[in-house]
Amino acid sequence: MPRFTVSSPYQPSGDQPTAIEALSHSINAGNQYQTLLGVTGSGKTYTMAKVIEKTQKPTLIMTHNKTLAAQLYSEFKSFFPSHHVEYFISYYDYYQPEAYLPRQDLFIEKDSSINQELERLRLSTTASLLSHEDVIVIASVSANYGLGSPEDYRSIVQKISVGEEYDQKALLLKLVDMGYKRNDEFFDRGDFRVTGEVVDIYPAYEEEFAIRVEFFGDEVDALYPFNALTGEKEPAKASVTIYAANQFIVSKEKLARAVKHIEEELDERLAYYQREGRVVEYARLKQRTEFDLEMIEATGMCKGIENYSRHLTNKQPGETPYSMMDYFETMHDDYLVIVDESHVSLPQFRGMYAGDRSRKEVLVDHGFRLPSALDNRPLKFDEYIHKAPHFLFVSATPAPLELELSSVIAEQVVRPTGLLDPLIEVIDSTYQVENLHDRMKPVIARGERILITVLTKKMAEELTTYYNDLGLRAKYMHSDLDAIERNQVIRSLRLGEFDILIGINLLREGLDLPEVSLVAILDADKEGFLRSETSLIQTAGRAARNANGAVLMYAKRITKSMQTTIITTLERRQKQIAYNQKHHITPKTTLRELDTDLKVDEGGECYRTQSKLEKMPKAQRQALVKELKAKMLLAAKNLEFEEAARLRDEIAKVKKL
Repeated sequence: MPRFTVSSPYQPSGDQPTAIEALSHSINAGNQYQTLLGVTGSGKTYTMAKVIEKTQKPTLIMTHNKTLAAQLYSEFKSFFPSHHVEYFISYYDYYQPEAYLPRQDLFIEKDSSINQELERLRLSTTASLLSHEDVIVIASVSANYGLGSPEDYRSIVQKISVGEEYDQKALLLKLVDMGYKRNDEFFDRGDFRVTGEVVDIYPAYEEEFAIRVEFFGDEVDALYPFNALTGEKEPAKASVTIYAANQFIVSKEKLARAVKHIEEELDERLAYYQREGRVVEYARLKQRTEFDLEMIEATGMCKGIENYSRHLTNKQPGETPYSMMDYFETMHDDYLVIVDESHVSLPQFRGMYAGDRSRKEVLVDHGFRLPSALDNRPLKFDEYIHKAPHFLFVSATPAPLELELSSVIAEQVVRPTGLLDPLIEVIDSTYQVENLHDRMKPVIARGERILITVLTKKMAEELTTYYNDLGLRAKYMHSDLDAIERNQVIRSLRLGEFDILIGINLLREGLDLPEVSLVAILDADKEGFLRSETSLIQTAGRAARNANGAVLMYAKRITKSMQTTIITTLERRQKQIAYNQKHHITPKTTLRELDTDLKVDEGGECYRTQSKLEKMPKAQRQALVKELKAKMLLAAKNLEFEEAARLRDEIAKVKKL
């Protein structure tokens, strides 16, 4: 029986069959790199699922942000309902890394809010990778950060079988070594409890089911899962395997060895500060590290234990740390990594190491961390790009790197909906604002929406005011608006509360707006990042979900980027038109229902409509933060990360006061 089978009422159509066959054949032939160049709305996610089905390889799907990861997780859960689809992103709702600002002599403590559900999903991911063959992991950039050793994680397990004999005290001590704690009153994930000859264990990676172990003397008499909330029993099992409660757990012997190495490094570093006469750094490092060592020896954990990961995993200085890919390699000789939106994701992966390194070098130099903390890091780009046996880059505008690396580049231009790439018209920019005003009126009369991209925040604001004064309904969106306000603006546009959205580069990716039929690019000939070939193609793609889609480029000359965009779009249109004529397809606007459940949060409404926060009593502000935090955690638990991000930003605003 195949390990992966796609469940979907659809069959591959358009360019999908050719792309699926070409990519699958390349991967099965042993090629390391391949690219799927798929236009907006061409069904790239479905193609990815079918490639997994044809290659039958465990797969890691990576993207550059949590919102896209959540969308992919939902889609792949529907494509593979009977397989193990896991979700691996940062488990922080809020994260402020520790940092030191030498000029101000200001140390910023690490501040974070851990989302328990995301932590469970991360543990579920590692447990599934070490237990099953049919695993698909949807991950953000978090998958490139250091983890504990997969071999250690796999070795510290407890298998329990019916009919076997276990010393109950030894079993409980083993659970403690695995990171579980005894809690006979409030039973939660990562806990165990004892009642006579019954031991209940709530695995840290399970959502609702705990394990009940019934003893008769030292022999296991019965073993079954049960609902931790209702107590309802599930069918009995012959055996179960319990994995550790966190990914940095190591055996007692390895922990003792790690402590010894940390002490040796501490002595060496303290001697350095003593020779240099740096008394403050000497005292600071001695106090912090000795406290951490006491906590590790007493509990096996400490705050910021990841900074000692090199010693815990017995790696050498500078050696590549363990990451999610190592968990794939431990159980699967051959696996696939899919990089979604690769033109954005790969540059982000490339920049992770340098940013992390520069912050930690300051901490190490000033005695806040040992030098080994530098090895608690994300993968360098060269380490990442050569690590997996197979990569599939997916993008509408792949960068030269992906194209140069790839053995096969499969193009997916024809959309199953029959929609065409929008027509592009180049117009002299001398009177661009006035001309656009006239071109927008018939679009608005049809009840459709308009996106306008400009080059500066000031122009976005002034153009909004200008069009509003002329009786049109316009709003702007740029980086000064927080996540709450941005999402409210997009929602209002879709609801028809206004017709024109003006922005800078925030309109390129991630806006699925079928109501938009006109995209206007002002000053399209101003070469640069905002008017590069990739940016122009992505921007034009925002009009590709509407049957009346059109793009206006205002310029005094046609640049190379503009010409490439126009030629690429025309070639795609010709292919799409030919396919539609052959198969008698009439293009229809993509239908995407507006999420009517996504309302302005009550706490957020309170924050916006009450008298200014500065005048709000402190106790009332604290109550507001508590209410918003509860809503944020609930949204994150339901994988509604845009909503959680909006609430997080509101909490930050209130906390500043």
